Amino acid sequence: MTVLVQLDNLTLGYQRHPAVHHIAGAFGAGSLTAIVGPNGAGKSTLLKGIMGLLKPLQGGVTLCGLPRQAIAYLPQQAEIDRSFPISVLDTVLLGHWRQVGAFRAMSPAMRDEAHAALAAVGLSGFENRPIGTLSSGQFQRVLFARTLLQDARLILLDEPFTAIDARTTADLLKVVHRWHGELRTVVAVLHDIEQVRAHFPDTLLLAREVVAWDSTAEALSPANLRRARAMAEAWDDDAMVCARGAA
Repeated sequence: MTVLVQLDNLTLGYQRHPAVHHIAGAFGAGSLTAIVGPNGAGKSTLLKGIMGLLKPLQGGVTLCGLPRQAIAYLPQQAEIDRSFPISVLDTVLLGHWRQVGAFRAMSPAMRDEAHAALAAVGLSGFENRPIGTLSSGQFQRVLFARTLLQDARLILLDEPFTAIDARTTADLLKVVHRWHGELRTVVAVLHDIEQVRAHFPDTLLLAREVVAWDSTAEALSPANLRRARAMAEAWDDDAMVCARGAA
């Protein structure tokens, strides 16, 4: 396995209270990995740490030959402000932002790519719709289209299928498999265990620390799932703060 992202004794948290701790392992280039675990297990926190949005309390994240601009990060919909008056097409074109910057105009080829991305997620004809008028499923399709334009080597998805309908989920899973077929590395925080079993070859089972990180069949064994539940029930939200800085 060619390592793309290495986690070395990684501890992340807020106000020095660890949310995940002592995470060690690697995401291989071209891998397709689900991160699952109980509520509050630190799954979203781990994605933010990989993205560089959280500074480690201990340990670190090593991007192996991967520049930060080669990462696409799709946060939970609840973290995105949809009140801004912007069209579907212009939202998708933001996928080219790193390439063109703030002052260069989008080329006709870039616009063609945006139209193609919208077609790929089933939203042809929606180009001029304000994003505030879209359903949750339609808006998630827009975000996937924007991610398509980023042409990223590492794609981080935080609960991408929450609160959307089954048809939209199926269509977006096809996009995920497309990325995997293109040998991009995809890491997704998910809750549906059966969905993970059906579509994700590798799984990181997390309960503030690694319970299992293996093939999905091994990681989601009954024994590992029981252990994750037991660890969640034993959490101490008043645990001591982390005394050390980043290593």
